[in-house]
Amino acid sequence: MALFCFTFATGQTIQSPSKEITLTFAIDGSGRPNYSVAYKGKPVILQSYMGLEAKHLPALNSGFKAIETAQSTVDTKWKPVLGEVEEIRDNHNQLAVALEQKETGRRMNIVFRVFDEGVGFYYDFPKQPNLNYFIVSGESTEFNLAGDHKAFWIPGDFDSQEYAYNETLLSEVDNQKVDMNNGIGVKSIPGRYAVQSPLMMNSKDGLYINIFEAAVINYPVMHLQLDPAKHTLKSLLVPNAMGDMAFLQAPARTPWRTIMVSDDAREIVGQKMILNLNEPSKIDDTSWIKPMKYIGIWWEMHAGKSTWDMSGTQDAAQKTTAMPRPHGATTANAKKYIDFAKKHGFDGLLIEGWNVGWEDWFNNWKEEVFDFTTPYPDFNVKEVTDYAKKQGVTMIMHHETSGSVSNYERRMDRAFKHMKDYGYPAVKTGYVGKIIPRGEFHDGQTMVNHFNYVPQRAAEYKIMVNSHESSRPTGVHRTWPNYIAAEAARGNEFNAWSNGNPPEHETILPFTRLLGGPMDYTPGIFEIKMSAYDPSKTEQVHTTLAKQLALYITIYSPLQMAADLPENYEKHPDAFQFIKDVETDWQDTQILEAEPGDYITIARKTKGKESWFLGAITDGNARSTEISLKFLTPGRKYKAIIYRDGKDAHWKTNPMSYEVITREVTSKTKLKLNLAAGGGTAISFIPISK
Repeated sequence: MALFCFTFATGQTIQSPSKEITLTFAIDGSGRPNYSVAYKGKPVILQSYMGLEAKHLPALNSGFKAIETAQSTVDTKWKPVLGEVEEIRDNHNQLAVALEQKETGRRMNIVFRVFDEGVGFYYDFPKQPNLNYFIVSGESTEFNLAGDHKAFWIPGDFDSQEYAYNETLLSEVDNQKVDMNNGIGVKSIPGRYAVQSPLMMNSKDGLYINIFEAAVINYPVMHLQLDPAKHTLKSLLVPNAMGDMAFLQAPARTPWRTIMVSDDAREIVGQKMILNLNEPSKIDDTSWIKPMKYIGIWWEMHAGKSTWDMSGTQDAAQKTTAMPRPHGATTANAKKYIDFAKKHGFDGLLIEGWNVGWEDWFNNWKEEVFDFTTPYPDFNVKEVTDYAKKQGVTMIMHHETSGSVSNYERRMDRAFKHMKDYGYPAVKTGYVGKIIPRGEFHDGQTMVNHFNYVPQRAAEYKIMVNSHESSRPTGVHRTWPNYIAAEAARGNEFNAWSNGNPPEHETILPFTRLLGGPMDYTPGIFEIKMSAYDPSKTEQVHTTLAKQLALYITIYSPLQMAADLPENYEKHPDAFQFIKDVETDWQDTQILEAEPGDYITIARKTKGKESWFLGAITDGNARSTEISLKFLTPGRKYKAIIYRDGKDAHWKTNPMSYEVITREVTSKTKLKLNLAAGGGTAISFIPISK
């Protein structure tokens, strides 16, 4: 650590290890801290002001002087418990600046870290007599962009990320023109021009820029308020029920604000900066945290074949149906799924609708709907779990809270004990509807604390957590690796009962939602058109069948679901083989091609094995490309099993046209891939024995 003084009027610079990214920090004549960022000499963030606003206190964004600075360099490696690569390098340069407000004497530190992937910074408040307990009423953090970039954005809904992405210039952003049918009935947008982070952008001079955050702990989620005329974004914090943003007690710190930048889109997708900005694992023994492939009594409810409630009157869009349908979560149906899981080698089975309360659960402001331990009369927990154990299948619990977090926290220990009593190692949690305590938002400080508390509490029971309708992850799964997956975006389920996910949706997710952590997208739908269940239905999955296979590679998760019905897989055993073969934990990942909103191709190597898997997907446009296989081990031969779109495939008109071919390849081979509109290709590379 080197301590030194400098003139803040001219600025202090710090560069990334590669020296391609330069951050400049300064304090202007009014004592306002500010920063700017450049990439290879090109401006990325122009002078942007920093700081916080505090309730009943002078704002912590001006009147400062620097009293101490320190720089340091870190270059270390660490191994994630589960992940896309076996080992991660943390290489960055750090600048820490201690500030003191001249009139009040209050102290605030700003810590910057500059990686080859981008920049991160946070505000730190040391323990001090004149700033002990305080209420954050706003944040002054700005991101003053250097141009009118193309942006991939969803509206700043404080309660949901379940939107299809818009692709416009920043000057054209207007969230009042967005289709608000996000499927869960929660609309909490604070006004015009509010968008969510991570915000992915393309500049006209060839840069890829992403604004996000890392390690969101004891603080609300950061949305972004846009001034479309000036191309300036400002941190927009989510309030609590009283309108305050955060309650802090020094020593305290905010999450990292991050800016990723590159002239190669692949580097945004492959970044590890968000993970590196989180704390190491707090779980000493992680041997019980394991990847899983699972099936579930789940899609049949979305498709309208059965229902969550025993009376058979509630459909997937939370509407009462005129024609009752059978209950999905019965003992007999569960045994059929268990038999299928055993036959095809799946690790686990998720069952939704097993517990009482589904007749009266959705968005009704009732505080106590579920108790998480009482099954419906037609579901025998002991009989099902005993049968699953005999077949070698693991059961996955489902806890839908219906937004009543206060009720869930009161009952959590009983719910987890119930799981342990019956041998459930993992739980899928759900938070559909308005939050109780009333007035709280999914993205507020209270709920962020809850979403971080659940995996911590679950770890005491050695339970893995997969959250749905939660705030989006920000790399906290490094600290709590049993937080194995999350939804927190518009998932595959929307294709069953809404206007669906447009073909480009899955090409955008790796640049946005997936930057923060693994996603339970629930791929693998083979019966593409919902008219197969009801001739009057027009809904369908907006991909080809081959693209559904490729999603197992392009959308990372160590928890992967084969989401369709068993009978639909039995109709296509050759395509189903890829889902059975594909791995879920990886030694190496290589992003071969990437362009947000257009296409992405990823290859992954199985941890501890020589096998590789590849997924290539495109948007609504057909695409031809040539892929070099130089990632394969030189000198080895592989059997490539290629699952590709048929010549006449199209996501809308002929989505189930596919073919499977096999050929021998080496690291010197180049493969030509032809992707249909909304299509994809999935490939298994199996080493040939010498």
